[in-house]
Amino acid sequence: MSEIKNNLIKVRERIAQAAKRSGRTPESIQLVAVSKTVPTEKMIEAIEAGITDIGENRVQEAVQKHQAIYENEATSLLCKPVKWHLVGHLQRNKVKPALEIFDMIQSVDSVRLMDAIEKRAAQMDKVVDVLVEVNTSSEATKYGIKPEEIVDFMERASQYDYLRVRGLMTIGLFADDPEVTRPCFQQLRALRDKVAKLNLPRIEMKYLSMGMTNDFEVAIEEGANIVRIGTAIFGPRTQ
Repeated sequence: MSEIKNNLIKVRERIAQAAKRSGRTPESIQLVAVSKTVPTEKMIEAIEAGITDIGENRVQEAVQKHQAIYENEATSLLCKPVKWHLVGHLQRNKVKPALEIFDMIQSVDSVRLMDAIEKRAAQMDKVVDVLVEVNTSSEATKYGIKPEEIVDFMERASQYDYLRVRGLMTIGLFADDPEVTRPCFQQLRALRDKVAKLNLPRIEMKYLSMGMTNDFEVAIEEGANIVRIGTAIFGPRTQ
């Protein structure tokens, strides 16, 4: 058995255990394999091992990988389509190539970015699924809107025709102890509930994307139904 396949089995077991602790089924948790800096050969191996969702941080890197995988007749992936998620910060000048390959933008963090996505999506006649990124750690180095701005932001987001908010995303505090991150996840869940009560048009609080290799089990316990895992699947980054 390959290392990636073995790692994936272990990750799914941990997801299942965390889901059980939170009174949910493993099938209710969507696993996004984050392949930042991971070579396409390993990505193909992961997809063949059962990965259905790929997460990338940088648009340019993702475009190159997407072309290498799907425009190469030597691969067997044409019959194994996967969904691509942008989980890193999206610059407005990269919106066009991003919308051409990504199925979901998980990192919408400003009105200006929403405007850019709406404009390009209208030109493409494409409805774009997005998650709103919230800075729950209050760290200046992280992207995301402030929690206290969530209502105003969502009211604005509800006015777009081609942009569809499907939930929230956050990156918790980086810490060796995942319990340190738990309050970040609790806050995102509370914000999800707050937005849901607004019953805004075109706003759906279906997804909570939170939790990475170091803290995804705590995130699931606090309500995550999308987890973004890289290192636990592909091993430590070499770049």
